[in-house]
Amino acid sequence: MARTRSATYDDQRDTILARAAELFADQGYTATSMNDIAAACGVSKAGLYHYYRDKRELLFQITVGHVARLEQFVVEVLEETRDADADTRLRALILRFVREYANAQNEHRVLTEDVRFLEDAERVQVQEPQRRVVAAFADAIAAVRPNLARNELDRPLAMLLFGMINWMFTWLRPDGGLTHEQMAPIVADLFFGGLEAVRKPRAAARQNAAIPSLTD
Repeated sequence: MARTRSATYDDQRDTILARAAELFADQGYTATSMNDIAAACGVSKAGLYHYYRDKRELLFQITVGHVARLEQFVVEVLEETRDADADTRLRALILRFVREYANAQNEHRVLTEDVRFLEDAERVQVQEPQRRVVAAFADAIAAVRPNLARNELDRPLAMLLFGMINWMFTWLRPDGGLTHEQMAPIVADLFFGGLEAVRKPRAAARQNAAIPSLTD
């Protein structure tokens, strides 16, 4: 007879993921051992293997779970702004992402810095939803400035936007003078101000038609 899982099994898996994300973010994936994670979780190393096969499975679950949440944020914002104008929709996407990054700084650092340690097949599973997120932002930008889409600038501009917000964790500290909540409208205003000023470059042809991921 198969052994049944305890009522707290999923909660414990979530706790282990959160502790692993914190350790990977603080000291790096390669420098963190399963012993470190077990100690942080207050379980034995053997007990840890009851929940996760190895350290790479933890990395995969952290990163794939994080990008799944990002994609869900896109779905929610697009539904919430279904009847709104293009400017409102794009601004809502920017505000939501900056605010939500405050609640997932460990996971986001792991995504940006450690995804390279995954196997190729695992990395594809992380990058595909990332590309869908980028494409959704590009579509929102194109709706605001259709002429930029015609000149194939919508996706490069989406990547510039993510370049601005993806690395906020490196300098925006929880105990600092500004919070993500305060920074969110600043980022939106800065991007919209720049978007209004963008003009067609002399050579607008894009070199690569592939949609990049957030960590490409």
